[in-house]
Amino acid sequence: MEMQKAVDVFGTWAEQGKDIGMEKGHSAAVSEMLDFAVKEREYLNEKFSFLDLGCGNGWVVRDIAKNSLCIDAHGIDGATQMIANARERGGSEEYILSNIDEYEPAQGYDLIHSMEVLYYLEDPAYILKKIASSWLNEAGRLIVGIDLYYENSDSHSWEEKVGTRMLMFKETEWINFFKQAGFNDVKSWRANQSKDWAGTLVLTGKK
Repeated sequence: MEMQKAVDVFGTWAEQGKDIGMEKGHSAAVSEMLDFAVKEREYLNEKFSFLDLGCGNGWVVRDIAKNSLCIDAHGIDGATQMIANARERGGSEEYILSNIDEYEPAQGYDLIHSMEVLYYLEDPAYILKKIASSWLNEAGRLIVGIDLYYENSDSHSWEEKVGTRMLMFKETEWINFFKQAGFNDVKSWRANQSKDWAGTLVLTGKK
């Protein structure tokens, strides 16, 4: 089977309304991730700017924008229809249509979140280096969720089923990518884990 570009796959899913299912499927893990990251800002009572990398229909951006400490909430996605769906839902949040591999933000961010995106990119390790060096403000945090990883055997067939290129790494390899990119205080854990699900691999680090 010929592989499609990930943005084309997700654009088709957005046209078919499958973005709503993605939102529901990811919500438990994302809530756990954001609770961790936002509570840090709330404890310090520090205002923050936010970027969702691979924002889909913008549901995370809209949710985080409700936080009284959030001064900017932006989302970026490479799928045209996903961004269209995000903008159609209204609000003051900003959504950016761009190839993530080539994106250069116009500003720095205090908190960058990404769910189920990095392994679709051409070179995740390179993007992590860019985020650490120029996308994050000083002491900013990156937090990402990944469902496709070596230790999650359920995910091993996804590339063939979905028909788009996916890069699979072990948890230790992802941790090393973060450390080699220059992140400090790197942590990992499994979110939304159950007896039937290995859980979302969460990785986070600070600039």
